[in-house]
Amino acid sequence: MKLQTTALPGVVLLEPVIHADSRGFFMETWHRLTFAGLGLDVTFVQDNLAESRPHVLRGLHYQYPRQQGKLVQTLRGEIFDVAVDIRTGSPTFGKWEAFRLSAQNRRLLYIPEGFAHGYCVLGDTALVSYKCTEFYAPGDEGGIVWNDPALAIQWPIRQSFLSAKDQNLPRLRDIPADRLPRFPATG
Repeated sequence: MKLQTTALPGVVLLEPVIHADSRGFFMETWHRLTFAGLGLDVTFVQDNLAESRPHVLRGLHYQYPRQQGKLVQTLRGEIFDVAVDIRTGSPTFGKWEAFRLSAQNRRLLYIPEGFAHGYCVLGDTALVSYKCTEFYAPGDEGGIVWNDPALAIQWPIRQSFLSAKDQNLPRLRDIPADRLPRFPATG
């Protein structure tokens, strides 16, 4: 597994080792010791799978105070995956970075606690799998509207389909500081 750091501290892109032959391929998507050796000593407690039609946009979501780190991969199709630093006091607060994850490139993206996450489907239907470091807690759900002008995320699709909930999320500046994680984490 090859780890590539990003402009957002803690957000990393992972390139797995692919063992391919005439039968197909094999790869590890998670190995606790390998990831710990790369500096990602995390424990996952929940796996999620989402299928989305063309032009669906999900996000930007986070959970607080029971925060979730996520290991994201695309099993079918392609997505434009976005991480946004929402940790108050962080030098990269409000900054975002995006990555193309696809069934073809087989990349994985680790997004640690303290970041909002969202993605849009590029092309055909996408099947996205993600592991979480904390259980889903409905009372801790938070989100930022996908087109927040202060974030100015350059989504690569002109038309998107969103849930009613995602359409009505607030701008980052309108979220009270006590509903956002802090930098550095205070436990």
